[in-house]
Amino acid sequence: MTDAVFRETAAEPLTRSLPLSHLSLELGHLYMEDFQGGAQRLRRHFESVKPWAEAARADATARAGGKRPRISTCFLIDDYFTRFSTPAEVVPVLLAEAERAGLVIDYLARESGCAVADKVPLAESVAGRLVESPPPGSYGLRPPVDQTGWLANGVRTPAQRAQAMKRSGAWQPPQETAAHRHSVFLDVELWDDKEGHRTWSCPFLAAVWQLTRLGLLRNEGEPVFVPRAHSSGGFPPEWDHLAPLLQLNADATPFNAYRTCSVLPSRFLPIEHAVRIILDQTEVDAGALGQIAERSQREGIAVPDSVADRASYVFYPGW
Repeated sequence: MTDAVFRETAAEPLTRSLPLSHLSLELGHLYMEDFQGGAQRLRRHFESVKPWAEAARADATARAGGKRPRISTCFLIDDYFTRFSTPAEVVPVLLAEAERAGLVIDYLARESGCAVADKVPLAESVAGRLVESPPPGSYGLRPPVDQTGWLANGVRTPAQRAQAMKRSGAWQPPQETAAHRHSVFLDVELWDDKEGHRTWSCPFLAAVWQLTRLGLLRNEGEPVFVPRAHSSGGFPPEWDHLAPLLQLNADATPFNAYRTCSVLPSRFLPIEHAVRIILDQTEVDAGALGQIAERSQREGIAVPDSVADRASYVFYPGW
C-alpha cells in the first residue's frame, strides 16, 4: 500500500489569470479643488502631462525590444474623501480637455472603488496582507499595524518620559531599515477610526490602486476591479451609479499591466513615497505573482521582483 493525500479541489480556488499590457500609464489623479478650477485647470494639467506621457511611451517601446508595446491609459477621480458635482457634469469636461491636449483616457476609475469595488472590500483585504518588516534590533515593543493603523520603514524614536530624559539625556533618532548611509524615515497613517467608521488614508488607497493596475489583487481567485464597458450614452447623475472602473475606449489594450507609470503634480511625491513603503510590506497573491512571472518570461519582458519597483512616476512642477 502507498500513502496518499486527498484534497478537496474546491478548497483551493484557482487564481484566474488576467490579460496584461506592457504599461499602465496614469494621466492624472485629481481632487475636488482641481475640478473646481474648471476647464482651464484641467487644460493646464493635461498640457503638463502630455510631454511626459510621450516619454513614458517611448521608454515602454524601448523595453519591448522592438515589438509594439501594449499601453493603456487611465485616470483616477477622487470621489472618496469629498463628493462633488456629478459624473454627468465632470467627466465630459475631463475627456474633452484630455482630447484637446492630444491624450486619450482608456479607463476611468473612482477612488472609492479602491476601498470597496462591487461589494468586495479591497482596502480591508490589502490591510490583512500587510507584513511589517521588523527593523534590526527591534524587540516587539511597537504594537502591530492592525492595532495602530500606522506603518513605518524603520524604527521610530523610542518613547521616553521627560524625567527619564533629564537623567540620561539619551535621545535616539528614528532609523530607516534599509538606509543608504543616512536615514529617510517615514511613518505612514493607513487609516483612522472615528465613531465606528474607518476612513482609509490617501496613501493606502493609492497603494491599492497600484496593486489593481499591476493585476495582483484577487478575491477567492477571481479578478477584482474589473473594467466595465461604457455605453454610448452619457454619464450618471450620482457617483455611486458610475462603475468603479469604466472602459471608455473599446480598442484599449488591457487595464492591468506588467508595469505602471503615473504622471502627477509634484505635490503627490510624499504620498507616492508612502505608497512604496506600503507595497514593500504587502504580501501579494502568490498565484498572481507566479502567473505574471511565467508570462513575462515567455514574452521576454523584464519585470522586477519587487512589486514597488514595478511602479514608476513622473512628478511635473507647479500647482
